[in-house]
Amino acid sequence: METHENLIAGPPPTHLPDNPEAREALEAGAQASDVAARFPAYPAAWAALSDEYFAAGHAVTSYAFARTGYHRGLDQLRRAGWKGHGPIPWEHEPNQGFLRCLNALARAAQAIGEKDEAERCAQFLRDSSPAAVKALNS
Repeated sequence: METHENLIAGPPPTHLPDNPEAREALEAGAQASDVAARFPAYPAAWAALSDEYFAAGHAVTSYAFARTGYHRGLDQLRRAGWKGHGPIPWEHEPNQGFLRCLNALARAAQAIGEKDEAERCAQFLRDSSPAAVKALNS
């Protein structure tokens, strides 16, 4: 008996690896800038910095931090087998830093007038994880 692969199904979800030391440092209240300096590949630290600076009214700085975390996350996604599309589940906690950076990048791009980039990032987030959209915009 032959088994057939489902060719209609999309790519499998991508799950980023955890970085327990970086995660625990943020959870323990370490400054996001210190965590980013010590673990520059950890997107959640960049997301925290982006959120912090956006809340303080520094959209350009927020944009820069979000873009850094976004690119660090893309590198990790590719290493995890991501081919440029497919689900990046919010429910997998290590994915949340990247998804938060993507959301922060859309927000900061909108704030500085980069409307096309803001929409591309918002669409990427919707395509990657509807749960992230709900969690981040509620």
